Amino acid sequence: MTFRTTKVNEASALSWIRFAEHDRVQFKEIVRAEEADELGIGLSSVLWEKIEVGGAVLPHYHDVAEIIHITVGQVRLLCNGEWKSFKAGDTFLVPAGSVHSVRNDDSIPTEQVSIFIPVAEQPPSNTFFATHPVEIVTEE
Repeated sequence: MTFRTTKVNEASALSWIRFAEHDRVQFKEIVRAEEADELGIGLSSVLWEKIEVGGAVLPHYHDVAEIIHITVGQVRLLCNGEWKSFKAGDTFLVPAGSVHSVRNDDSIPTEQVSIFIPVAEQPPSNTFFATHPVEIVTEE
C-alpha cells in the first residue's frame, strides 16, 4: 500500500470566484478533480458556495451526482419540480440528470458545500469506513 501525505487547502489561500451562470453566487473550489485523483478517489469537485441575498443557483442539471449541504442560512430548493424551504444542517442528494436550483431565502448570505461525484452504470459497493487508532506523541 502506498501512503500519501496530508495536504491542507487553506481557505485564506483560495479566492472567491463569481459564477457567470448563476445570479449573485460565488464559490471556492476546496477540492479539485486532480486532487481527488491524487487521493485515489472518484470525485469531480467540492465547492464552498455563497449565495448573496436575493441570489440563486439557477435551474440546471449535471452529468454527475451532487450532494449539497447547507451550512449557513435558509434556502429554497427546486426539488422534483417543487420549491421547498430548508435550513443550515439540511443535505440534498441530487441524482445525475435531475433539474435543481437553490435560492437564498434569508436576510443574510447563505453558504453550502457542494460535492460533485461521477456516476457509473455499475457503481462500486459502498461501505461505512473503518478507523484505525494509532498512538502519537503530542505537542506540548
